[in-house]
Amino acid sequence: MKDNRYIETVFIKRRDGGTVCVSTQVGCSVGCIFCESGRNGFVRNLTPSEIVQQVILIRQKVNRIVFMGMGEPLFNYDNLIAAIHILRDRNGLNFPTDGITVSTVGPVNQLKKLREEHLKNQLTISLHAATQAARNCIIPHMHMYAIEDVVKQALSYSQRHNRKVVFAYLLLPGINDRSSDIRQLAKWFKGKNVMINVLQYNPTSNSKIRAPQKQEMVAFKHQLEQTGLEVTMRVSHGRKIKAACGQLANTYNKAKKQQK
Repeated sequence: MKDNRYIETVFIKRRDGGTVCVSTQVGCSVGCIFCESGRNGFVRNLTPSEIVQQVILIRQKVNRIVFMGMGEPLFNYDNLIAAIHILRDRNGLNFPTDGITVSTVGPVNQLKKLREEHLKNQLTISLHAATQAARNCIIPHMHMYAIEDVVKQALSYSQRHNRKVVFAYLLLPGINDRSSDIRQLAKWFKGKNVMINVLQYNPTSNSKIRAPQKQEMVAFKHQLEQTGLEVTMRVSHGRKIKAACGQLANTYNKAKKQQK
């Protein structure tokens, strides 16, 4: 950036083009225990120009844009919305709304605002828990938002815009994989226009987290499906270069901070 701060953008190549994983902030204030992006704290929001440039500078065929990079998109709300309008505008990139996904931990007030926008972008909620206690452990800086309210607002968005909302669920053995968790997810989402996306933990500097075995992932997915839910398992790309979900780190910003 112009102020010598660094962000990371990921391009995932696919047969018919590619997906760009876009950052919205330098650093992050959310503090998810499985994510490197907020290890050094929040620095600043990105401008609409800085957000859009991440797509342009890829210089590849892009058919999907996901706001899943560094930062919490809805904590940079106005600049995020401005960037999406530029991406969608016929005089901008003329990018189809169906190809844009906003991924968020679900700050309730911003979710309400997003519901009223005339955008109809795809929505992914980083839920990662079925109880308030577990979510407070996994996403400690979001404790002020009741998990029930996050779910309620996300389902309201789905209903208003006729969109299937994806609920991302990072499986953490011993923390969010109990039978009671499965029952609660079924209570919330059975019969709703929802898909549960079970995620596998990608290694970070948090040595206290145990990654689930593949058989644990498959068993959890099967148990959810038995309750009538639609479930997928995300295949992570980019682990070897620390570009997978949760691994994007402001390493350069940390080095700069230490030099001061």
